[in-house]
Amino acid sequence: MPKQFLDLGISAPILQAITELNIVEPTEIQQKTIPLLLSNATDLVGLAKTGTGKTAAFGLPLLQLIDTNNTAVQAVILAPTRELGHQIFNNLESFGKYIPGISIAATCGGIPIKPQIERLQTPTHIVVATPGRLIDLIQRKAVNLSSTQFLVLDEADEMVIILKESLDEIVAELPKAHKTILFSATMPGTIKQLIQNYLHKNVVQVSASMETIGNQGIEHQYIVVDPIEKLDVLMHFLNSREGERGIIFCKTKAAVNKLAKNLAINRFSSGAIHGSLTQGIRDRIMDQFREGHINILVATDLAARGIDVKEVSFVVNYHLPDVYEAYVHRSGRTARAGAKGLSLTVLQQEEVVEIADFEKELGIKFELFQKPSEASIENNNTLLWAKQIFKTKPNQDVDSELKSKIKTIFHHLTKDELVEKILANYLLQNKNTPTEKPVKKQKKN
Repeated sequence: MPKQFLDLGISAPILQAITELNIVEPTEIQQKTIPLLLSNATDLVGLAKTGTGKTAAFGLPLLQLIDTNNTAVQAVILAPTRELGHQIFNNLESFGKYIPGISIAATCGGIPIKPQIERLQTPTHIVVATPGRLIDLIQRKAVNLSSTQFLVLDEADEMVIILKESLDEIVAELPKAHKTILFSATMPGTIKQLIQNYLHKNVVQVSASMETIGNQGIEHQYIVVDPIEKLDVLMHFLNSREGERGIIFCKTKAAVNKLAKNLAINRFSSGAIHGSLTQGIRDRIMDQFREGHINILVATDLAARGIDVKEVSFVVNYHLPDVYEAYVHRSGRTARAGAKGLSLTVLQQEEVVEIADFEKELGIKFELFQKPSEASIENNNTLLWAKQIFKTKPNQDVDSELKSKIKTIFHHLTKDELVEKILANYLLQNKNTPTEKPVKKQKKN
């Protein structure tokens, strides 16, 4: 019989909360981590992927170990982005809803600091923060960490540079006897160095398998395209999934902006997020996506951390990620909470050889997604053109006399006849417009 949270030592108030959230059976990383943290005996390093339930793995035992009669900050959790920080905060609030007197604060960057300073003047047991904002609060003497027993570094591999610069200043504020809990998806040399420098020499390391909760429900597919047809093929795919929600990942901010502009031109319900946008704009777009006001989100890898929307039915890797871990994070945005999902990677012919490496490293299998025919793509582009016309707002600045003359030209046509003529005109223009082919470079002898 599989282990239950009760078997791991989780208390009744927390059990009640997670049962209501339909969190019933602990994941592998939770089974390995929770008893160790509850024993409060040593530092811990957890290796686990997105979707394996890491927040509950450290969050449930932390909540249980908090002494609510002590009004001091007893735990600090650091996250690489504000989005992920607020996701952790919301999860902890839900897990701890039946713990009397528990107090949790989110103090992440990108928003005014004054309300956060005021919030920390009231009793606070757990602080969820981004490193830069926590440093700012420390420098302003706005947070007292002298009684903090636990420091959690979540997704440490995503904030290595920041941690190298700021961890000394944060650790200097903590009592020497504090415990450090570090979670990372990979173990590069920089993370090993952090462990060596900041964690106890007897640190315990646990790891979960590469498979994530949602991965059993994810179809991993790839499609091979020529560079010139890449956008048209994407538009064809998106039109075939009309009404569904999805996320498209690009490597760079410039690529995100360019693709988002093309989606807007073709009247797709979409928005874009990346690190150069203000936090206010990112929050607004994320809220629109979560609430279903837009269906497609175009994003860079880091900007999309912390996106936990259950109804995301597909993910598109418009550019192949540079590292395997990025693919895990990307594909993990779909098939949440036991749902099914598709992760589609768009490749050029020379990139196909890399698929075998991804399969071997991640323990997954990719299937070939059939590319639509030229005729199908042309038909799709025609439908997009029609949607552009339908969604175009009338121009009220056009001279009324000119409008009258144009109406006179068309007045004897039925609606069907008018549609036929407009369509024929579009197809004729499209046929006569030369397609610019990429110039192939000549090989030097």
